[in-house]
Amino acid sequence: MRRTTRTKLYRFTMYAIFIAIVVWVALATDWVKITTVFFNVEVAIKQFPNIIVIALRNTILFTLIAFVGGAILGVLFAIMKLSSVGPYRWFATAWIELFRGMPAILTLFIIAYGLPIGLGFQMPGGAIVSGLLGLIMVSSAYIAEVVRSGIQAVPKGQTEASRSLGMSPMKTMFWVVLPQGFRIIIPPMTNEFVLLLKDTSLLFVVGSTLATKELTTFARDAQSVDANSTPLIMAALLYLVVTIPLTRAVAWLERKMAKQR
Repeated sequence: MRRTTRTKLYRFTMYAIFIAIVVWVALATDWVKITTVFFNVEVAIKQFPNIIVIALRNTILFTLIAFVGGAILGVLFAIMKLSSVGPYRWFATAWIELFRGMPAILTLFIIAYGLPIGLGFQMPGGAIVSGLLGLIMVSSAYIAEVVRSGIQAVPKGQTEASRSLGMSPMKTMFWVVLPQGFRIIIPPMTNEFVLLLKDTSLLFVVGSTLATKELTTFARDAQSVDANSTPLIMAALLYLVVTIPLTRAVAWLERKMAKQR
């Protein structure tokens, strides 16, 4: 038997096995029960409009707040880590390694419960502010590394040319290097935004009210009330509605930048 014939036979065999498994799963599954438990229309209707106007809105709002705060701190720590001043560099490195090394949920616990218990310090604004501060601290560490890689990707000739024109190191960084670096890091920064969007689900550990519930907490509470998993599926679909366009945008940007290079 020729090699091409064996390859075709192997391929057709794999296709046949795959189709047989799919057919077996389809026939063995209790679709009525799955529909009742995960795709119950009556339960789904009960979640509207709160799952949109409260849960989805809060998820996007919390993500934007944490991302903007993390980006501001991230740029600062990226510049500090590249600084020639030792204490700046040491502090930024310690911050980045600390919050990249710890689980995000542990950081939220420390900010929400450790500070009030250990130091007697209560965060103004309540639990949700404590949770958002924790997300900002975690995201700043990851964004700092992304920004640092973007800065280092800018050719050194750009800095040398700016300095030769009489620009100060600070002006060179903010007017020449950072704009070019941000153009490079748009795709990974978008990925960080998507990851942060999903990390807002960790805010449940600090507690929430009806007005501050995000998608995961809202769906979990609705599942407990209705004894049905349909709200979880709805929350998953809403996450996908937001994240899939973002990830597709990242892929498009990467292709476009690759063509430009």
